[in-house]
Amino acid sequence: MQIGPYRIDPPLVLAPMAGVTDKPFRLLCKRLGAGLAVSEMTSADPALWHTRKSLKRMDHAGEPAPVSVQIAGHDPAMLAEAARHNVAQGAQIIDINMGCPAKKVCNVWAGSALLKDEALVARICRAVVAAVPVPVTLKIRTGWDREHKNALAIARIAEDAGIAALAIHGRTRADRYEGEAEYETIAAVKAAVGMPVIANGDIASPEQARQVLACTGADALMIGRAAQGRPWIFREIAHYLAHGNLLPEPAPAEVGAILKDHLEQLYAFYGEPAGVRIARKHLSWYAGGRPHDAAFRALINRAESAAEQLRVTCAYFEALAAGTPLAA
Repeated sequence: MQIGPYRIDPPLVLAPMAGVTDKPFRLLCKRLGAGLAVSEMTSADPALWHTRKSLKRMDHAGEPAPVSVQIAGHDPAMLAEAARHNVAQGAQIIDINMGCPAKKVCNVWAGSALLKDEALVARICRAVVAAVPVPVTLKIRTGWDREHKNALAIARIAEDAGIAALAIHGRTRADRYEGEAEYETIAAVKAAVGMPVIANGDIASPEQARQVLACTGADALMIGRAAQGRPWIFREIAHYLAHGNLLPEPAPAEVGAILKDHLEQLYAFYGEPAGVRIARKHLSWYAGGRPHDAAFRALINRAESAAEQLRVTCAYFEALAAGTPLAA
């Protein structure tokens, strides 16, 4: 898939997820097969740009190209300025958030709430595209609710405004993350526009990935929750699409090595106290469904230092590799 001057190969994209797709996780997913990794949502409000959280979200030092940064807000001029600011910080692709279903985002008329106002969508897209010399992409849902699905109208507005690629989550805002994603709307959008279309929603296995590509005709796939605790899903899907056979699940020893590197990157990026705290959710995801996962989660939640958290993690995956019980 081509986004402006950037070839996205493989055409697999890590979805922007608040509190998840920080730089350590983006780097990890790119190393394990993602062709593009989109940053956490960053606010268009300049009053928030210099908080510790925002500064971390705008840190792209050493990140391989292309660097894609998602911005969120509702004011066209403010979003345009946010786009310029993030390009100055190293962004090579700007992504506009019109897909987040969270109440705190929609209540300030951002995220998927924008889908209610097609004229405002047009003004935002035109303003951001005109503001920066880099490609601008858009993330949406199929509509506000099932009675108001307007993804096709939004897609045409976006393409007319110069949007370079469109990602569509196959749910409405009202659906949040419940039920099953539907792909008919994504297929209809793909058939109606010329820009690249990225399908998102419930893509959790290589087989599902191939089915979604077949039924939507999409140019690429976006993976979100399925990458939590399984960042190697990108190489699994890429291999299956290219060769038609499944890679074996990574052995516990390899998972332990991947996780050790992830933890060390988190500690280095955030510092020890914050890194230890942020690592807990990732550790829980990695352990999910494995033997003695509850006991492991209890141990890591008690660990207060990076050294202790790392020791417990390494011991757990060594025990899994050896087929022995987890030691307290």
